[in-house]
Amino acid sequence: MKIFRSPDAVPAGFGPSVVTIGNFDGVHLGHRLIMRRVVALARETKCTPTVLTFDPHPAQVLAPDRAPKLLMTVDQRVRAMQSEGIEAVLLIPFSMEFAALTPEQFAEQILTRTLHANAILVGEDFRFGCKQAGSIHTLRELGERLGFRVEPIPGIARNGERISSTQVRTLITNGQVSRACRLLGEPFTLEGNVVRGHGIGSKQTVPTLNLAPESEVMPKTGVYVTRTCDLGSSREWRSITNVGYRPTFDGTGLTIETFLLDPLTGESPQRIAVRFLTFIRDERRFESPEALKSQIMRDIRVAERLHRRLVNYRVG
Repeated sequence: MKIFRSPDAVPAGFGPSVVTIGNFDGVHLGHRLIMRRVVALARETKCTPTVLTFDPHPAQVLAPDRAPKLLMTVDQRVRAMQSEGIEAVLLIPFSMEFAALTPEQFAEQILTRTLHANAILVGEDFRFGCKQAGSIHTLRELGERLGFRVEPIPGIARNGERISSTQVRTLITNGQVSRACRLLGEPFTLEGNVVRGHGIGSKQTVPTLNLAPESEVMPKTGVYVTRTCDLGSSREWRSITNVGYRPTFDGTGLTIETFLLDPLTGESPQRIAVRFLTFIRDERRFESPEALKSQIMRDIRVAERLHRRLVNYRVG
């Protein structure tokens, strides 16, 4: 995959391309539907399937007090796009200067001169340009003049409700990770470095891997059935994860502690991905470390049963 971190980084000979435009936070099933259509059309027309997205999120520049917390890091987004067959990503460094481009300037400078777009695929409610002055109708008119076609993609709904990044965020922060999984097409995942914990688990309860997450959205505090992957190798383990503040030990900072249900052979991983499958229970204070350990053992038995049920489950 080719990743361009500014319009100037795109080579003069790039294209022709079929392009979709958006933030694509979470890369949920609605986003994936658009990307699959981009790839199919690109193959039909011998173009490069391309995503134009932004870093930082436009709201972080235009209205930082209302900017949403992000479900994915940029690297996670790009990998998800690649998994759908996207071959090129243009990451626009969003700024006030870029936000000032009119719809005409955006179409001429970015879509035509930079990406040599043959076709643009966007959602029906797509807005672009300074103060979101451009609509899909504007884009069609510009395409007639500049030589690209526009194909609107209807939103995908589940149980009568349109899938959105906002909906997914709400589910995750409420602990409903299994429902979020069905909207994302894969489990919600936190990635980051394994960091040194407080040493309490290895001495008084059970040893864990402690994750320093890089995403902004965190699941509700509690205990989850998870799968943990070593980002430095192909190793993967069934696991159980606690998201919380360690109230039994008067903890203050949020911790994400994962206990592996499968043997850890070889070196301890340096970077991991924790995939959240389902919620087990809320975090609570116990009267003693021994009582907490007994509960953890019960949680592990529950997780073992759930992992056996989930082993043949596929999303999407």
